[in-house]
This record gives sequence, C-alpha cells and structure tokens, in this order.
Amino acid sequence: MSILRMPAVKAETGHRSHASIYNAIKAGLFTKPVQIGQRSVGWPSNEVEAINAARISGQSEDEIRELVNLLHSQRGKKLAVLLAA
Repeated sequence: MSILRMPAVKAETGHRSHASIYNAIKAGLFTKPVQIGQRSVGWPSNEVEAINAARISGQSEDEIRELVNLLHSQRGKKLAVLLAA
C-alpha cells in the first residue's frame, strides 16, 4: 500500500479539483486524508482503489458511504494487527 498525494488522487478518480475531492469527503463519499507531514496529507492507495471499484460496479451513494465508513474503521484495525505481530 502506498499513500497518494492530491495530484495522484485526482488522476486516479477523475476529479478535476481539490474542492471536488473535499466536497466528496464532506458528503461521506470519499475517505478523509491521513497526515503524512506537518503540512501534507495523502490517501492510502487501497482506499482510493476500493472507492473507484465501487463506483465502477455501480454502487449507490449510500453503499459508497458504507464503504467509506468501513475503510475508516479498518485503519485502526490494521495498526492493531501490526502492533500485535
């Protein structure tokens, strides 16, 4: 898994602006970014891929919101698994 910065996220999703990504986040249709530096954020590539796959498969906005909630909850679980190893 890699962390994608905004230009890569826009290229992967087809969004044309920063604002459209942040509007999707506000609407619950895209995951929140993760802090990768003091003034920089990015998105886990697997989350971007999962949301794109959901859109391609014709999932409704409500189903994508459920996916986004699931992806957010998995962030903490992945850390717990790594720390337990």
